[in-house]
Amino acid sequence: MKTHAVLALALASLTTLALPASAAAPTASAPAGGITRLMEGSARFSAGKPTGPNRSGDRRLEVATKQNPFAVIVSCSDSRVAPELLFDQGIGDLFVVRTAGHVVDEIALGSIEFALAKLGARSILVLGHERCGAVQAALEHADVPGSIGKILESIEPAVGGPEKATPESLDRAVRQNVQAVVAQLKAAGPIVAPAIRDGGVEIAGAVYDLDTGMVTAIPAVPSK
Repeated sequence: MKTHAVLALALASLTTLALPASAAAPTASAPAGGITRLMEGSARFSAGKPTGPNRSGDRRLEVATKQNPFAVIVSCSDSRVAPELLFDQGIGDLFVVRTAGHVVDEIALGSIEFALAKLGARSILVLGHERCGAVQAALEHADVPGSIGKILESIEPAVGGPEKATPESLDRAVRQNVQAVVAQLKAAGPIVAPAIRDGGVEIAGAVYDLDTGMVTAIPAVPSK
């Protein structure tokens, strides 16, 4: 009986996560300055003056039954890159998708789609970072064990190589990888691409400096 009760609870949880059959790209409306809000938080963090918003017990209770993140952060899994901290945001503010090298595979893309179609996020920031180990390994076409190679295969087309990474070439490769993921999302149907094209969702790329704590926006690659 106990097993059946646990199973029923699990199924009920899955049902609440399911997208409605009519889910599609968010309708066009001007994003509410989410990227600007992120960059303002980054400035506070790098200056050593974070405000730590939305981290109280009241905020925890406020979002306990419903979330409405204003932005999706697609970032590397690196332990030094914690989006809620470096953008000075709080509980329920960000929907964070993290993989090594911020690779967007089918599962990561589905997570981004869920945040837009179900949770109402209207901003996407693709965040690379200084001295990224995954990007360096991809640039050097390193021989790696296990499934790590799948990560490098996703990054290599964007960064070129093989070549021995230098600080300059690695910085360039990090930026190229961010630009490649931004371009990937701009072309990702049926939810993300139409929402960006129609103006319902804004997207940008940026790089985090591990030494200064600053996030710097980088230009997207012009569409062909």
